Amino acid sequence: MSAEPEEHAAFERVFESSYHLVLRYCYRRTGDMERARELTQETFVVAWRRRQDAPDQMLPWLYGIARRVLADYWRAGRARPVTVPLAELLDAGEVDGAFEAIALVQDLRLAFRSLSESDREVLRLVTWEDLDLAGVARVLGCRRPAAAVRLFRARQRLARLLGTPVTSASSSATAVVRGGVR
Repeated sequence: MSAEPEEHAAFERVFESSYHLVLRYCYRRTGDMERARELTQETFVVAWRRRQDAPDQMLPWLYGIARRVLADYWRAGRARPVTVPLAELLDAGEVDGAFEAIALVQDLRLAFRSLSESDREVLRLVTWEDLDLAGVARVLGCRRPAAAVRLFRARQRLARLLGTPVTSASSSATAVVRGGVR
């Protein structure tokens, strides 16, 4: 199937606006920049082949493709998902040095590691990738209400691990994650 020049131009615009976001998504899950570049390239190859299926909101669709590309990579290499540890991403300038903030980051890191991969993924999509529930649902391949339930349950489990009520865990932990882990 031959693509029209308009299709090429439209896809080029999507590539230019989204490449760095998809690369960041892959890097956060592999911890290896070279591997992340390869997986990002594969994501855009698949997106090009499936361009007729592309929705209006491209980024969640691209994240969904990247998620499947990553799953294929992990299955092929029998590798487990690796994420860049919070400690490596934490910029000391973003935490004011208060012992409470440092302790919260440490507690959050330990609690986050204790969650299942599916819980970590839904929390990453909301906090790191800044997606709304509709975007999360598209990436996970489920409906919006299912994504809302997954997010709610992941937040509950995180709050339980942190020993705090859901409302404070979802706000204070998310504030630390958003502020220090991007």
